[in-house]
Amino acid sequence: MTPSMSRRLVTGGICSTMLLTALVGTGANAAPAQAEPAPVPQLEHLDRGLVAATTDDGVYLSWRLLAGEVTGADADRQHGPEFVVSRDGEPIATVTDSTNLLDPNGTETSTYTVSTAVDGRTVSTSDEVMPWAQGHYDLPLNRPEGGVTPAGESYTYSANDMSVGDVDGDGEYEYIVKWDPSNSKDVSQVGYTGPVYLDAYELDGTQLWRLDLGPNIRAGAHYTQFLVYDFDGDGRSEVMLKTAPGTSTTSHTADGAGQAEYISMPAEDVQAGYSHDDYRLSAEDYYEHVVEMFQGWTEHPEVVAGSWPATLEEAFGIEPRYDYPLSAADARELADYFIDVYAPSRSERNQLRDFEGFVLSGPEYLTVFDGATGAELDTVRYQPGRHDDGLMWGDYAMSRIEPGNRVDRFLSGVAYLDGTHPSAVFARGYYTRSTIATYDWDGESIQQQWLVDSGWTPMSNPFDDSPHGVDGTDPEYGSITTQGFHSLSAADVDGDGRHEIIYGSATIDDDGSLLYSSFDTLPEESADPGAEARLGHGDAMHVTDIDPNRPGLEIYTVHEGAAWAPYGYALRDAATGEVLYGAYSGQDTGRGMVGDVDRTTPGLETWAWDLRSADGALLADAAPGTNQSIHWAADGSTQQVHGAQEETPTIEDWENGTLLVAEGTRTNNDTKGNPSLVADIFGDWREELLVRTGDSDAIRIYLSTEVTDMALTTLMHDVQYRAEVARQQTAYNQPSWPSYYLASDMDVRDVPTPAVWLPGALEDLATAVDSAIAAGQVDRPAAAQLGNAVSAAQRHLDAGRHEQAARAADRFVRALERSIDKGWLSADAAARLGYLIQGLGQR
Repeated sequence: MTPSMSRRLVTGGICSTMLLTALVGTGANAAPAQAEPAPVPQLEHLDRGLVAATTDDGVYLSWRLLAGEVTGADADRQHGPEFVVSRDGEPIATVTDSTNLLDPNGTETSTYTVSTAVDGRTVSTSDEVMPWAQGHYDLPLNRPEGGVTPAGESYTYSANDMSVGDVDGDGEYEYIVKWDPSNSKDVSQVGYTGPVYLDAYELDGTQLWRLDLGPNIRAGAHYTQFLVYDFDGDGRSEVMLKTAPGTSTTSHTADGAGQAEYISMPAEDVQAGYSHDDYRLSAEDYYEHVVEMFQGWTEHPEVVAGSWPATLEEAFGIEPRYDYPLSAADARELADYFIDVYAPSRSERNQLRDFEGFVLSGPEYLTVFDGATGAELDTVRYQPGRHDDGLMWGDYAMSRIEPGNRVDRFLSGVAYLDGTHPSAVFARGYYTRSTIATYDWDGESIQQQWLVDSGWTPMSNPFDDSPHGVDGTDPEYGSITTQGFHSLSAADVDGDGRHEIIYGSATIDDDGSLLYSSFDTLPEESADPGAEARLGHGDAMHVTDIDPNRPGLEIYTVHEGAAWAPYGYALRDAATGEVLYGAYSGQDTGRGMVGDVDRTTPGLETWAWDLRSADGALLADAAPGTNQSIHWAADGSTQQVHGAQEETPTIEDWENGTLLVAEGTRTNNDTKGNPSLVADIFGDWREELLVRTGDSDAIRIYLSTEVTDMALTTLMHDVQYRAEVARQQTAYNQPSWPSYYLASDMDVRDVPTPAVWLPGALEDLATAVDSAIAAGQVDRPAAAQLGNAVSAAQRHLDAGRHEQAARAADRFVRALERSIDKGWLSADAAARLGYLIQGLGQR
C-alpha cells in the first residue's frame, strides 16, 4: 500500500481536529471555531454481525456494513470495502455489491468468516459462525419461578418485551428480557400482581444478572419502561428504569447466582421510616386511606383556595350533615357512602371495596444499573413524584373512578438533545397533567437536564368533572395535556441535527421548549362543531420520511377522542404539526400503521381503517394489519407481524401473502400482539423477529434469508432508528423507523452517509496497535507515538473525559500520518490501522 492510499484512509476518518471538537464541544483552551460544527452522534461500535442459516438452496449468509465504512452510493446500494467470504477456512467469494450471499455448497456443519479488504489487504476478520437450522436460533432463558399473591392467587411467568445493548463492549449485542407475571394488570385493573423481573443474557444463553423490581412496582404495560443504552459513551450499555424500595439485583457467575442486593435508599427516606417493605394496599388499607383523605379534606390546598367544594357532601351532591374538619367517625360514614353508594352510582364498575394491589404511597426512584453486572450505579428520585393517589390527576373525576390510573402512566425513550450525546427521557401522565423529564448519565451520576410539566388540569370538583382536554396551569406547557400517547419518539424534525421529542400530538424542542401542540377544528358531525380541539391522545404513532416528495419528516397518528377529536387519523408535518391529511371518525380509532405495502405507489402508505397513499389518496377500502411491522423482504418494502394471544405469529406481505409462520412461538401484551422485539440486530439492514417460545424457555430469533442486492449500513447506525429500538419496549410497542425514506422505490443516494462517533472502536484500535508492535510491523518511533496516543485516548474515555479522549485520538491520526510518511509501518499495519481509525466514525 502506498502512503497516499493509507493517508486517504486516515483522513477519511472521524478524527480530524474540527470534527473531534464537534463531538465534545469547545474546551476552555480551544481555539475559536470559524463556524459551529454539525453535531455528530455517539453510537455503538459493532462487529461484523455475521449470521448464517440453512435453507433449501444452501447456506445463506448476511453481515453488517458499518457507518465508518461507507465510501459512496448509487441508486441501489451504499459502497464500502470488499468482503471476502470464507467457508471452512477457504475463500469462496469476494462480495462488493451487497452484504449477503447464498452459498449453494454450504452445509449445516460448515463454518464461515467474512474478512474486510482494502486495496487487496485484509484489515479485519469476523468471528467464525455456523449456520442456524431452519432460519432461526433459540436463545435459552431462565424462566423465574411463579408465586402466590397476598390474596392467595397463583401466578407464573412469560417472557415479554426485550431490548438489546452491547453491555460488555465486545461489539456484540446482549439481550435484556422483561418477565411479566400471568396476573400482569392494566393500570385501571384491580388486583395484586407478581413482581417484574429483568434478565440480561449473552446470545448463548449465559445469564449475566437478574433484576427483581420487587413488590412496589406493579406489573403491566404502563409501569416498567426500561432503557438499554450507552449513555456515557464508554462503549458499554447501561440499563435505566424506574425503581422503588424492594428492588434488588442478583449477579450470575459461572458458579451460580450471587447474593441479591437491594438498591440504596436516600438517607432521608431511611430516616423517615421507609424500608424495603411491601407498600401495596389491601382492600382494608385502601378503605383506611380514603378515611384519612376525607379527614384532611379542609386542609387540601385546592379546598383552601376555594377551587374545590368546601365539603364532601357538596362534592357528592348530597345534603350537608357533618362538621369540618371531620371526626374519624364522620369520615368513616362518608367513606362508606362514597364507596358503597356514590361510586357505584357513577359506574357499576366502581367496586372500590375490592380495590387492592396498588402502590399509592412510598418513595419512587430512577436507577441506572451496570449493563454487564447488574450492579446499581446511581439512584435518584423519580421526577415528578406521584403527589397523591390520583385525586389531582383526575382519577376520581370521571364516571369510572380509578385510583392509581392516570397518575401511574409512564413512558421512556432516548433522545440526542445536543445532537451528540444520548439522553434518557422519562414521562409521567398524558391524559391530564403531563410531564417529561430528561436525564444524562456521565458514568458517575444521573443529572436531570430539564423537566416539562403541563401543570394540573383545573377541576371544579375532583369527584365529578371532565379533566381530559383541559389546559394545564403552566403558561407554556398547559396545552400538552391529553396530547400524549402510549409511546413517544425522538427525531430531528427541524433539521438542526438535534432530536426533538414527539409526544403524541405535541412536540418538545431539544432545549425543552414547546415546539408545537396540534389543534384543529371539529367538523359538523362532531360533538362541538366549529370548536378548536386538540388532536388528542391515541395508541399508535409513526415518525419517519413517509412522503419523500415533501421535505423533512412526517408523523402519522390515530386518535381516541371519538366525537371530541377532529380526526380519527392524521398525517402531520413533523416540523410544524400541520395536518396534511386526515379523516374524522367519531369513534375511538385504536390502531394505525405506515409502510411500503403497495410497491406501485410512491411513498409509504398509511392505514387505520382504509389504505391511503403518502399524499392521502384512497388506495383500498381494506388495510393490512396494525400490530407490528417489519422490514423483512429483499426490496425494502414493509411487512406486518400478525398473531395475538394464542395465535401463531406470522409475517405477512400485503401483496405476496405469508412469508413466515413462526411455529411454536407467541407474541405478547394480549390483543396488542407484539413480538418481544423487531430490530436489525444481525446481518444486513433488514430486521430480525424475536418472539418467545410457547413455554418461554427461549427467545426464538428469525432471520430473513431472501437474498437482497440492496446494500445499506446497519439500521442501528442511523441515530433515529437506534433510539427508536431503545424505546420500542415502552407501553404499547411501536415499530422503529429510520430518519430517512426506506421503501422499495428508494434511491439509496438520498440516504445520508452516517456521521457518527463510535467510541467503543478505540478498544479494537488499541488491540491492533499492540498486535502490530508485537509482530514487528511497527518501528520503534511509531510504536511509542501510536501506543501512547491510543492508550491515552482509551484511558480518558474510560474516565468519561471525552474531550481529552478526542484530542488523544487526534494525536493518533497525526502520528499515523507521520509514520506512513516516514515508512515506519508495514503496508499491512498501515492499512489495518488506517481502516480502524476510520471505523471510529465518518463525516
